[in-house]
Amino acid sequence: MKFDEIIYEEDGPIGTITLNRPQDGNMFTEKMCHEIRDCINEIRRETRTRVIVLTGAGDRFFCLGGRKDGMEDTQLYAGVLPTLEMYESIDRLQKPVIASVNGYAVGGGNVLQMVCDVTIAADNAMFRQVGPMVGSFDAGYGTWYLEDLIGKKRAKEMWYSNPKISPQQAVDMGLINRVVPAAELRAETRKWALEIADRGAFALASIKAAFNARHGGVGGLSRMAHDLLLRGYLDTEEHDEMAASFAERRKPDASKFGQ
Repeated sequence: MKFDEIIYEEDGPIGTITLNRPQDGNMFTEKMCHEIRDCINEIRRETRTRVIVLTGAGDRFFCLGGRKDGMEDTQLYAGVLPTLEMYESIDRLQKPVIASVNGYAVGGGNVLQMVCDVTIAADNAMFRQVGPMVGSFDAGYGTWYLEDLIGKKRAKEMWYSNPKISPQQAVDMGLINRVVPAAELRAETRKWALEIADRGAFALASIKAAFNARHGGVGGLSRMAHDLLLRGYLDTEEHDEMAASFAERRKPDASKFGQ
């Protein structure tokens, strides 16, 4: 897969998506949002990888949020940065996604690491929500997910007062999972990804679907039920008997149910 604003690489069971605009803080644009979405949609359809890593190019910025340059000047959808499509693609992906935060994660960049399943950060990283300071806000993923991670009071403080959060503070408050020396971030991320890749892929996908069903409403619950149907029920004797009896226009043999 070839892209303009991200880089995608595979290393055994690990797929790595790198935000590749270091000259502009790895800020996501309309094109980058769509490229991340499209990349993840391709990843959904292959079985080579079992864990995905999301990181930023360079050693200063993970992501400083979004930039609307070049988009239509309209209040309609064409003028809205498609961040939700990017967040939703990460949420819906059946494979675990590790955010490897190599620098500043600010605004939408912090939300981006929050929607990933787990986060490891370099000790020179920094986390911050700045929306009200710059005339913006995220009243969706950026609030609900943040509350789940650190609690309502702390989440409101991050949005109302916009403090800078160090990596160690982020670990202590539950915003991220791990912090490591910057020089070891790549190696430690790979080590963790390989550890997760050794777990059962079906079990991990089901666990992720269960977590997401809570916020996903009917969509989240349908995703979980859909995946369980495809991976479980369609291989049961009950399914085979029901399908066969319908095709043969006969009454099903109930003795085969529940086996």
